[in-house]
Amino acid sequence: MTDNLYIRGPYWLQPDGDESQFPDVETALIEPNGLLAFGGNLTPTRLLHAYRQGIFPWYSEDQPIMWWSPDPRSVLFPKNLKVSRSLRKSIRNRDYIVTFDRAFDDVINACAGPRKDGHGTWLTPEMIVAYNQLFDLGFAHSVECWHKGRLVGGLYGLGQGKIFFGESMFARKTDASKVAFTHLVEQLTAWDYQMIDCQVHSSHMESLGAEQISRAGFLEHLNNWL
Repeated sequence: MTDNLYIRGPYWLQPDGDESQFPDVETALIEPNGLLAFGGNLTPTRLLHAYRQGIFPWYSEDQPIMWWSPDPRSVLFPKNLKVSRSLRKSIRNRDYIVTFDRAFDDVINACAGPRKDGHGTWLTPEMIVAYNQLFDLGFAHSVECWHKGRLVGGLYGLGQGKIFFGESMFARKTDASKVAFTHLVEQLTAWDYQMIDCQVHSSHMESLGAEQISRAGFLEHLNNWL
């Protein structure tokens, strides 16, 4: 044994404990990548502190609350947005109308709904309640994509400082979520946002320009832009 033994998580967070306190993200597990802690709660205060420290909740309904800080981290810098030729055609020709913060509850419930494989997502009822509370407080936001008056795609996330923390998206028609995301990036650019947190790698986000950076690099950006 040595005095400086480096112990990795995950740690247990007391539900009634200090809502600003999380373990050092460097103690997160390597496998599964980024698992940092269990427990706690989903109050607005705890959630906002989590995001400011590079941590987010992600778990299923039959699990305790699980907190993550993966390494590497998937992010998109607005200037690096990729809009493919087919996506440009969808923007021009599919008669989609994009709005902001008009139907947050509908968007998050659609994100929680069954996917093409027949399975639901990780969004639990208590998470839906928690993010609706953040929406009421002005931190969470939605982007809606409409076609002939019907909600066909969208996304939601949190805005803090000059960073948008993306959470989930859905599409019921071709490219609807990508069209919503493209409009979001254009608006964030106008507001001088510097980065969109995409959390973990996906081919969907990579096609739009997302890249992977180290957790240390991500935390440095948090310090600079929050």
